[in-house]
Amino acid sequence: MAMEMRLPAARKPLSERLGRDTKKHLVVPGDTITTDTGFMRGHGTYMGEEKLIASVAGSVERVNKLICVKALKTRYIGEVGDIVVGRITEVQQKRWKVETNSRLDSVLLLSSMNLPGGELRRRSAEDELAMRGFLQEGDLISAEVQAVFSDGAVSLHTRSLKYGKLGQGVLVQVSPSLVKRQKTHFHDLPCGASVILGNNGFIWIYPTPEHKEEEAGGFIANLEPVSLADREVISRLRNCVISLVTQRMMLYDTSILYCYEASLPHQIKDILKPEIMEEIVMETRQRLLEQEG
Repeated sequence: MAMEMRLPAARKPLSERLGRDTKKHLVVPGDTITTDTGFMRGHGTYMGEEKLIASVAGSVERVNKLICVKALKTRYIGEVGDIVVGRITEVQQKRWKVETNSRLDSVLLLSSMNLPGGELRRRSAEDELAMRGFLQEGDLISAEVQAVFSDGAVSLHTRSLKYGKLGQGVLVQVSPSLVKRQKTHFHDLPCGASVILGNNGFIWIYPTPEHKEEEAGGFIANLEPVSLADREVISRLRNCVISLVTQRMMLYDTSILYCYEASLPHQIKDILKPEIMEEIVMETRQRLLEQEG
């Protein structure tokens, strides 16, 4: 049996600028954020004895006079327009239940999706009988949040051809607080793979398709065998995402690509070793700082 032994290694000191720029105001429940009564109370805070106190553990964010605490680890709280990746858990009457990492199951209505071929017509009884042929339990989908109900449940839609059933790839589940909000969450990376960064913390990594299946209406998943080179790229990207999450770095297309490039000198299986993980993420962080400043 192969055995690997690692000796203690000296930690590399962070550059002064790197340490200074990554400092955040972190609080735990019960910490006093401010005693100034001129600020408004936001999410994750409450007023007590004329002080603004944190109710969750996380980083303090301030927008003008509004102070809120963004929890470091939380369930997904839906917002209209968010891109999510979810798994079908149940087929019901005229709707599907979808697991999206939120407190309650999300719902995808039969009327909120494209019919195969992109037909525009009212949904009939035949469509309802064929629902399990469209999507069944265990299928992964990408969708957009259409509405958020008063109890926090989320309603989804897949009316655009870029949404729909997902084919072959790898799903990585992370904390939703680590996914950076952007204009687009569908990214074709130059390394030969694509990622969908779900706002709900579900990251889908898959081989970049040679041609877009626009006539399929989002129901035909590509089940062609994936080449070894593509599988290696996907595996490396998956390990890079886990490395960034372990070091509490925000996930977006640039950070993932820089981390991928920093990991190329190492074997895929070695990326998750603690010392290599730290080295790769530190290099990524420095490149991002150089780009910003």
